[in-house]
Amino acid sequence: MPNAPHPARSVSETDAAEITARILLETESVLFRPEDPFTFTSGLRSPVYIDCRRLISFPRARKKLMDMAAELIERQSGFESLDAIAGGETAGIPFAAWIADRLSLPMLYVRKQPKGFGRNAQIEGELKENARVLLVEDLASEGTSKLNFARAIRQAGGRIDHAFVIFNYGIFPQIETSLSGEGITLLALATWWDVAATAERQGRFAPGEYAAIESFLQDPNAWSQARATAPR
Repeated sequence: MPNAPHPARSVSETDAAEITARILLETESVLFRPEDPFTFTSGLRSPVYIDCRRLISFPRARKKLMDMAAELIERQSGFESLDAIAGGETAGIPFAAWIADRLSLPMLYVRKQPKGFGRNAQIEGELKENARVLLVEDLASEGTSKLNFARAIRQAGGRIDHAFVIFNYGIFPQIETSLSGEGITLLALATWWDVAATAERQGRFAPGEYAAIESFLQDPNAWSQARATAPR
């Protein structure tokens, strides 16, 4: 099995990635279906699917994840470098609340767009001028929601240098490139490479399934296009 391509990690980050992968597998928050691929809203076909929203129903698992999240955030952003935690609507909100509690920081949440009445607010909660904000969502794939939320925070007077997700697909470099272009570092506990490797070690794949998953992770667009044009 080739090494999973991801940035250099500390020992604690490597351990956290494996624990996160095990939790995602145990809670059935990740699914593998290479013979009957899932279809994303973008049209991309995929043999893998993740639903981090399931984690809110598993208190022991989510406690461990939030403990590891708080440790990663403090290690990467600093112990006195944040003034508030903001959850992205809607999946990021519960995780932001738990992280804010662990870091003893105020919590906000960011709407996908202004609500259109009343104060017409896009950010709920008290955001002080120049407050240093960490954005929290459940996962990062190929979308642009992180940029939308980050720009809303800045337009409201906040500062943002980091975003956190439980799970980063880790196969769409454009998301991290676009964030870094805005001066934002993306933090994550695990990627698809971590989950696939853990599933393989646990013997969760039928013969040939890991090869199909690995092929997708190495080139998701080519894998998807081949399935889109293949006869059924």
